[in-house]
Amino acid sequence: MKGTTHLTIGLAIGAAAAASHAFTVKHAALYVAVAAFSSLSADLDGTNMLSGKLNRTARTIHALLLWGGAALTVAIGVQYAAQGVLHMEWAIAAVAVLLLGLVLGNGMIRNALVSAIGAALLYGGLNGEMNWLIGLGVFVAWVPWLNHRGLSHTIWAAGAWWAIGWGLEQQIGVDGIAQVALWGYLSHLIADTLTPSGVKWLYPLTKKTFKLPIGKL
Repeated sequence: MKGTTHLTIGLAIGAAAAASHAFTVKHAALYVAVAAFSSLSADLDGTNMLSGKLNRTARTIHALLLWGGAALTVAIGVQYAAQGVLHMEWAIAAVAVLLLGLVLGNGMIRNALVSAIGAALLYGGLNGEMNWLIGLGVFVAWVPWLNHRGLSHTIWAAGAWWAIGWGLEQQIGVDGIAQVALWGYLSHLIADTLTPSGVKWLYPLTKKTFKLPIGKL
């Protein structure tokens, strides 16, 4: 299912939460933001609206690794041919950079960038003694490396996401945040269940795919 559809559902959940709780602009914004983010988070295991913007950065880094490594290798070769001098540390660096460019694809670099964001969140959580932020950091750092519609699309992941939301709710004292986070996340899994590919809700206990396709979504 398209990211825009997941986001629309998440925004609707956030708006419903804002309407069903004592209204303040701050709380309404929190409900909508949490629901929207939750509705997209399961797809951090692939290119989605949250990580897709990093593709351009990943392509740039990939090109720099390839061309930078090649340029360094050529420069070292030219210097050796002209002066008979080989700086081993620079040669090793040039080969390492070139190999990274050849081995790493745009997807791996994008995943690494997302993981770096997760690591930053984890660091912030450890420094601020915020367990929910530690959990969020671990989630964001780990999920990009999972198979698409794998563990992040399970009931267990939804439970972990609820725990993150509950920790946030306890810290900021806004009732319903954990519930909104859970329903935002579940909305993604439910929506994907309505597609032909379905969702492995109970993976890895079973690889059975649950699906109720209602058309090309």
